[in-house]
Parts: sequence; C-alpha cells; structure tokens
Amino acid sequence: MKAVRIHEFGGPEVLKIEEVPEPTIRPGDVLIQTEAAGVNYADVMTRIGMYPIRGLPITPGLEVAGRIVKAGDAVTDFKAGDRVVAMLNAGGYAERVAAPAAAVFSVPDSLSAVQAAALPVNYLTALHMLREFGRLAPGESVLIQAAASGVGTAAIQLARLLGARIFATASAEDKLALARELGAHETINYTTHDFAEIVKAGTGGRGVDLILECVGGDVFDKSLQCLAPLGRLITYGVAGGVPGTILTPLLLFGNLSVIGFHLGRYYQTRPNREGMQEILRLVAAGRIRPIISATFPLREVAKAHDHLSERKTRGKVLLVP
Repeated sequence: MKAVRIHEFGGPEVLKIEEVPEPTIRPGDVLIQTEAAGVNYADVMTRIGMYPIRGLPITPGLEVAGRIVKAGDAVTDFKAGDRVVAMLNAGGYAERVAAPAAAVFSVPDSLSAVQAAALPVNYLTALHMLREFGRLAPGESVLIQAAASGVGTAAIQLARLLGARIFATASAEDKLALARELGAHETINYTTHDFAEIVKAGTGGRGVDLILECVGGDVFDKSLQCLAPLGRLITYGVAGGVPGTILTPLLLFGNLSVIGFHLGRYYQTRPNREGMQEILRLVAAGRIRPIISATFPLREVAKAHDHLSERKTRGKVLLVP
C-alpha cells in the first residue's frame, strides 16, 4: 500500500510517497481503508522538526475516515464494512491505517468520509478549550484568532452554542465573511487593523473573558492585552514559529490565566469517548457543520501542506487517497 513517509525534517519536498507493508492489527484494533485523512498544522510542525515525536521515519496524520477492512479478535463494537472515523497518534497519510477500537467512532450515513475526517482534531480541540479549559459561560466574550482555520471555524460554531459574544480575526475579507456566517459577532482584519484596539473599544475598554491563540509572537503578546480581569488565554500552537512573551506583572495585577492545550497529550492523560460522541451528535442534529477548505489526492500531499502553511485555508484541509 502507499503511504507518506518523512525521513528528514524540512520543506514539503521531504514528504515522500512510498510503498510500505500493510499495518498489522492487535486484538483490540481495527484496520481501516482510508477514504479521507485530515491535514493539521501539527503535521506541518512535525515535518519541519518542531513537534515532539519519537523519531524518524514517520507517517504523519492524526485522523482518518473510511471503512473497516478487518477487526481484531477482541473488538465487539465494529465489523468489516462499517463506516468509521478514527483518532490517531500518527499514520493517517496512508491507504490503510490500524487504530485502537477505543479511538474509533461510527459515522452516520448523512456524513461523508471527507466531512467525518474533518471533525476529530479541530472540533475536539475547540470543544475542550472553550468548555473544560476556558470555562466559557453564557454571556461571556471570546476572541478567536485565525478564525478561518480548521480550529477557528469549529470554535466559532461551538462558542455560539455556548452563548458567547464572539470576536474573530482573519487576514482577508472572505475569511471574515465565513466567520460571520458561522456566528461571529465582530470580525477584524488583523492585516489592516489593530485587533487589540478594536476588541478594547468593542468591550468598553474591559476586554474579553477568553482568547484562543495559536500564532505566538506579537499576536500572543497583544492578545494578553485584550483580556478582561479574570480573563483566560489558551495557547494551542505557535504557527508563527516564535513563542510569545509572558509578562508576569500583567498576569498578577489582572488576575489573568494563561493555559496551554494539546489534544493528544490531554487524551493520553484523560482518555474518553464523550467529546467525539457529542461532536457527532451536534453534527447529526445540524447544529454545527464541518467546513472544508480543500481536498488533495495523496500524491499531492506537498500541495496540501503548502495550502495550510501559506494560510490559504477556509476550514479544513484533507487528503483523499
């Protein structure tokens, strides 16, 4: 079977399509014929050597959707032919993938494989940041940076359901239009306007209660200035490649919190199925929807990474083997 392999860190050219053996499954695993695989910024960070991994070579990819080819002897909830979506530690950029049954979920008939594969990483990240880590309450305000990204489009929809007032930033008018369509109340083009000034003005100088930030550098630093007293900032990425600076007096006198979130590490310490099951219920009920930016065949994986890293995304990027 074909899979994408990384043997050295670098640009998109290090993503190599290779023939590899089919994965073997353990008694508690299922083997999935991949119909769609999510592409995440974590994959880009892995490729360039800025993400913690056990070593090279590696096949990136944290989520896939498709049909089960084979189920291990200890698996009772799934059988060959079932349509599923799976969360992975790695390995999704491949024609077939082995996954623990505990990390596999049934896909409703109303959802395509592409739509299903767009859900796990982005929507679970948004859900846990907003609710468990951010403690967002009805009537509170939230600033969502990179609002047209996969996580950003998920976070806007979920924050709307949680009853928040939503400020959203993006770099182009069509991205801002998408944010408004999904439920953002105030949108800001950060390339032409000072988002901190607009947030402060829009909240009467108070600031927002919660910020979701994934860029780092100056964006992180300016975001801290947008927090209301007792506000929380959640950092879940460093897409700009430069970490932010935390000024402890600012935290001290504002009673502010800076919280880190990493979905994979969170699920290693608190494995559960409830979050994904809730996301699937919300999609089935039509209350949220996956936003697809672009799909690429496996052979064009380098183009998929370029699409993501060049900030062309309006939602999720996926590979279709």
